[in-house]
Amino acid sequence: MRDFDPVRLGNAETDAWVGYYLRKWGLVLRASVTMVRVGFGMSWPDTLRGAWWVLRANQLWAPFPDNDPDGARAYMRRFYALVARTSHENFDVDEAARLEVEWWRVHRVLQHAERGAGIGLLVDAFTALYAHVYSVPLPAVREAAEGRAEATEISDRWVADGCDPASPAIAKERAALVRGYTALRDAVRLA
Repeated sequence: MRDFDPVRLGNAETDAWVGYYLRKWGLVLRASVTMVRVGFGMSWPDTLRGAWWVLRANQLWAPFPDNDPDGARAYMRRFYALVARTSHENFDVDEAARLEVEWWRVHRVLQHAERGAGIGLLVDAFTALYAHVYSVPLPAVREAAEGRAEATEISDRWVADGCDPASPAIAKERAALVRGYTALRDAVRLA
């Protein structure tokens, strides 16, 4: 969980986000399988279980404005309990689930705000999640959070522009995610 391939992880998350906004849930599930396997190094049965819970959480969160944040948190709690059990990391799974869905909430607020609203709150949300799950100081994972937040901004512009699967924005999003995950791996690998 602390030593992962940031390129594979960034590629998979890009695919997951594209699938999410196109409501191609099979693509989201496939990408989630890769993200869980690469990001957390779980066994195949645990990978499939965890990816399913991530998919279900995203499906409950997706409807706007009538989503189910409590249901999404419940699935993410299951996921983070699995992460804690399989990785032998020591973090509060309820807090991890809360922080995960909190970044989703902050992102949604920013998505529907005036353009140029800034991503500082989203950077803070990612930073808090990473610091909690990996038990590292906030400053250690700030750069990682900035990369992932930049990717969300690119993704949001892609969505606003019509979600063209051939858009060059997808490659830019992918690059920002890879940068963010490289910084995360570097911050947590030796911690």
